Amino acid sequence: MNPCSTVLLTDLYQLTMVQAYVEQGMMDSAVFEFFVRRLPAQRSFLMAAGLEQVLDFLEQLRVRPDELKWLEQTGRFSRSCLDYLENLRFSGDVHAMQEGTVFFPNEPILRVTAPLPQAQLVETRIMNLLNFQTLIASKAARSVLAGGGKPLIDFGLRRAHGAEAGLLAARASYLAGFAGTSTVLAGMEYDIPIYGTMAHSFVQAHKDEKIAFEHFALAQPKNAVFLIDTYDTEAAAHKVVALAPRLKQLGIVVKAVRLDSGDLADHARKVRRILDEGDLPQAQILASGNLDEYQLRRLIAGEAPIDSFAVGTAMTTSADAPSLDCAYKLQEYAGRPCRKRSEGKATWPGRKQVYRQYRHDERFDYDTVTMVQAPGTGDPLLHPVMTKGRRLIPPPKLTELRERAATQLALLPDSLRSLECNHPYDIRISQPLQDLALAVDQCV
Repeated sequence: MNPCSTVLLTDLYQLTMVQAYVEQGMMDSAVFEFFVRRLPAQRSFLMAAGLEQVLDFLEQLRVRPDELKWLEQTGRFSRSCLDYLENLRFSGDVHAMQEGTVFFPNEPILRVTAPLPQAQLVETRIMNLLNFQTLIASKAARSVLAGGGKPLIDFGLRRAHGAEAGLLAARASYLAGFAGTSTVLAGMEYDIPIYGTMAHSFVQAHKDEKIAFEHFALAQPKNAVFLIDTYDTEAAAHKVVALAPRLKQLGIVVKAVRLDSGDLADHARKVRRILDEGDLPQAQILASGNLDEYQLRRLIAGEAPIDSFAVGTAMTTSADAPSLDCAYKLQEYAGRPCRKRSEGKATWPGRKQVYRQYRHDERFDYDTVTMVQAPGTGDPLLHPVMTKGRRLIPPPKLTELRERAATQLALLPDSLRSLECNHPYDIRISQPLQDLALAVDQCV
């Protein structure tokens, strides 16, 4: 059993609320929306990701017999609640922004409309899936913008916060524009190109560094990429040059060398010179080693002769901003608009739509958040994706979502492409929505 697929992967209060709803007969339709209250520091936008996993979760929503038995043994839940859970199936509707869409604070990216117990129960897992992949896709998009069009590879699995996080980070980063991943399972599950070289241990296991390179090339004749900073980076580059003629006789071409430590720009310039003078101009240089978008910007600006980058820990954990101030809040119940008024956490009531306006150069201009039933102009960003618990269309290919993400990044105005958030995007709350909020407040 996959522990991430069970309904019990939730907070206890979801189940205790379900019991209260069931016992009180509160089965009317509820509307919940997922949104982000504010951007993390130095962020100017976010990129939606994780919708496909949410839809999978909703379609497969079940409580297994062994789970029901365990819940009963806890003594916390009534017979009526257990009977409800035994027959639980998600029967609601979902509207959402397509994955790869750039969005901003207070804009719902997903709306669930379903009987109240259902819509409530799925909160934790929906937030878990959307929060993480959106967080990673947004971080990866910053690296893509900083990377100057050079290929970026996800190397973060070993320091990810668990297996699912590592796998979904590979997906989210590829969606955002990375060229591939080192995570093999992501290649099988999502058809993401996989990349890999060797570890320092491979070199250390050999008495001679040059022999280590030869053995690796013989084992991987189509992927002769050598890690050259185990001992002396430039000396290792010379060894690669010396080995190349022998490999060429065997039909093996030196594909690249990898730098993983030290002053990457300085080493890259020295190694590039060694490779070029050694008749290996086709051999590329891959750089890794605790890279993030700021280091990528510095290396690109300095014109370091690096052909591609492997980005790991900083991206896979979103190290500088490891969480989103996101929420999944009740906006309507039984046709009655709902609004949370907690200090610093107030919400806008009712079912909402987001309309995007574009400038004359087709870049983003501003967004308007308004009520679904209010007239709006521009590009509506939320669309129906599930009705009565079933998807409306088959899951899109990840390559299609990746193309959308690339288009969205290309449409960002220059003020939002910087790694610093100096000019916040214009997000407008429509007058009808403001009027509705006032009316709801007056009824409390």
